[in-house]
Amino acid sequence: MYHKLIAVEADITTLAVDAIVNAANNALLGGVDGAIHRAAGPELLAECRTLQGCATGRAKITRGYRLPAKYVIHTVGPVWRNGVEGEAELLASCYRECLTLALAHGASRIAFPAISCGVYGYPLRQATRIALRECAPFAAREPDIAQIVFACFSAEMLALYRAELAALG
Repeated sequence: MYHKLIAVEADITTLAVDAIVNAANNALLGGVDGAIHRAAGPELLAECRTLQGCATGRAKITRGYRLPAKYVIHTVGPVWRNGVEGEAELLASCYRECLTLALAHGASRIAFPAISCGVYGYPLRQATRIALRECAPFAAREPDIAQIVFACFSAEMLALYRAELAALG
């Protein structure tokens, strides 16, 4: 079932999938995730204001508005603190929560960014392994998940995801 997982170098806001994941802050009111908010339009921010934020490791879903994706799943990854404050479990929880929400809303094709790997400083190799460790078995056991896309922001990240995917078999 690992054929359901692919990595592409792309702007996540342009992907024609059922749901994209927004690596958000706890307030869900824009900031680092500004590209998604800009692409979706002001309606996304208005809906996010009704959600009362989101805890680290959790996820919430909104409509996609002007995005090609029907939904945006907002998740708050952990800030990297040298791996001593439960960061790995919190990051894994982000992926599980997003996949569960996608499935519950009939989103069979979902795109993820590298959660926590930007300003939150999570080491990319470790984050990639956590992403695949959570997504691969989920995709294998859930027939309603057609595809999980890892939207990479650089050629370096794409190469890392592809190497990790190849190691899965």
